[in-house]
Amino acid sequence: MPEQSAVPRTVDPRVTDVVLALAMALVVAVVIAADPDAEQHAGPGAYLFAAGFGALVLLRRRAPRTVLVVTVLAVFAYYTLQFAPIGMALPAVAALYSAAELRRTGWAVGAGATLVAVATYYRTVGNTPEEQLTPYDLVTNLALVAAAIALGVAVRLSREARVHEARAAEQRLQAERLRIARDLHDVIGHNLSVIALHSGVAAEAVGRDDDAARGALEHVREAASGTLHELRSTVRLLRGSPGGSAGGPAGGSAGGSASSEAPAPTGLAGVGALVRSAQAAGLGVDVTLDVPPGLLDGAIDAAAYRIVQESLTNVLRHAAATHVAVSVRVTDGRLVLRVSDDGRGAGAGLVPGSGLSGMRERVALLGGSLTAGDAPGRGFRVAADLPLRLEA
Repeated sequence: MPEQSAVPRTVDPRVTDVVLALAMALVVAVVIAADPDAEQHAGPGAYLFAAGFGALVLLRRRAPRTVLVVTVLAVFAYYTLQFAPIGMALPAVAALYSAAELRRTGWAVGAGATLVAVATYYRTVGNTPEEQLTPYDLVTNLALVAAAIALGVAVRLSREARVHEARAAEQRLQAERLRIARDLHDVIGHNLSVIALHSGVAAEAVGRDDDAARGALEHVREAASGTLHELRSTVRLLRGSPGGSAGGPAGGSAGGSASSEAPAPTGLAGVGALVRSAQAAGLGVDVTLDVPPGLLDGAIDAAAYRIVQESLTNVLRHAAATHVAVSVRVTDGRLVLRVSDDGRGAGAGLVPGSGLSGMRERVALLGGSLTAGDAPGRGFRVAADLPLRLEA
């Protein structure tokens, strides 16, 4: 049988309004019927008012201020007709709550203050003992008004907090998707560049130097396996089961080498593999890596790796260079990264890979800066400056 959706169902607001209206009408009717002089003061008109107080609740979402004003006026009319006492605040509880819930808190406070003030005045100047205001009545009216408004405000703030949390979660999800897209671009772009270069080497060496052709094809196989692994890892992540086994043993590359399932490097520790891949493609690479282990936050470490990867990919694709220098150092409490080549440079029509734009955005989010352009004299240079750790 198909699984039931785990998304909780919300109650239809119209059902809530109907229940609230019925409850209001019933409570007022019960209070009217409980009056000791109900036979004298609880005629059909009183119960008609009770039904009217409930009916007003059905309009609370469309016109909360109108419902509030009409309710207050109806309370005054009810007592003018000398029906059974029901309290000044009780019939207006639902209207006060609704106004506060629907961002009309000022109106709710004003209406509640008016009800309490009018009730206090008339019962203070009353001519009979039954009409005299008692501390209990005053506290009861104040408590009902305050509770109704406070509950409405609390419900509204809770709802707004849930909406804000949902929006924040959506923003985090979008940011994570963007990060995954950038990482996938970096890895696949680099590996495809290696595949293209070694495929060309293999094509030229076939029939003339079979050992060189086999070596080039081995590099192609390793790069393709790494690309497949990255794709499988990304699919597992997007499916929400990073510990799963999407692809499984049967999903490995031809030949079943362990390299296809090795974890992808996520920091400067993986720069050596990038350098070896570039050197195997015929590019001379000098590396200076002077960063003590454990000094960098994970996000900084991963970003530095991606910058080196993207830079070497662009050199292989576009620069027509023979040599590249990679330098990663800690200077004055900052991570300083430089990748320079001796190729054509931007002035010769080179268009750097679009991954550099993504890296520039990522570095800025981490509190650093990245520049890319012609190097002094000749070639192209990528320079990045990053904090060692993210601010708390």
